[in-house]
Amino acid sequence: MKLKMTKSSGNVFRDIGFPREEAEHLLVRADLMIQVQKLITSRRLKQKAAAKILGVTQPRVSDLLRGRIDLFSTDALIDLLARLGAEVRLKVRIRVAA
Repeated sequence: MKLKMTKSSGNVFRDIGFPREEAEHLLVRADLMIQVQKLITSRRLKQKAAAKILGVTQPRVSDLLRGRIDLFSTDALIDLLARLGAEVRLKVRIRVAA
């Protein structure tokens, strides 16, 4: 059996069929969420302790750690990163249309 491979666009959300604009928003939110998850994990915070630092409920931290991207806006994720002491900077890269 021969597998057919398709080159990625660089955005998994675009690759699975989301419209370009929505895919870009989802990718930014996913990247931010991963950073929140990494900070919580690297500090070995229990959900209750993370909730206190983040100013949210424990179930909200559970949603974060389970990757419920649909429940968090870009602004909310940036706020959470700031509460964890992270500095968030946006980098825009212009791609030439192919």
